[in-house]
Amino acid sequence: MLEVKKESWIVVKTNSRAEKKVHERIVAQGIQSYLPMQTTVTQWSDRKKKIATPLIPSTLFVKMNLLNYAYLYQTKGVSSILKHLGKPAIVKDYEIENLRLFLSGMEGEPLSVSHKFQKGDNVDVISGPFKGIKATVIKTRKGNKTIINLESLNSSFELEISKNCLAVAKIDD
Repeated sequence: MLEVKKESWIVVKTNSRAEKKVHERIVAQGIQSYLPMQTTVTQWSDRKKKIATPLIPSTLFVKMNLLNYAYLYQTKGVSSILKHLGKPAIVKDYEIENLRLFLSGMEGEPLSVSHKFQKGDNVDVISGPFKGIKATVIKTRKGNKTIINLESLNSSFELEISKNCLAVAKIDD
């Protein structure tokens, strides 16, 4: 049974290309919201420009009491709330932190991998730009890339991590 008295992160789906506006509207209501953004370089015929775009299109994360989640539907641009078994799907705090760490580390050079993990291994990044990330290995690839899974999001992010930066660990809920 979900504990509804404490605040939890939930996934809010927005209308197409409305993520930034919905994020601003939710924050203006005094509700904590997180919109993971990535910087991409767009090439036009005469110039290049850096543009901030959402990491996950039409998606943002909101931390609130689950008793009040229906209130979000009143916010212009909100199309739905991701649900699991009829209740809002909860994203764990460490997974939101993983996204923040992942995005903060994307700006640097990718790290080189020299250690291979097995599918299903729980890993903990103990140093480097991704320090603190906890995840599960879902696949290892040629070229020593490790693909990790963030459980609640059902999303995978491909990271190149040095063997000195990883340790096999147990993920705590």
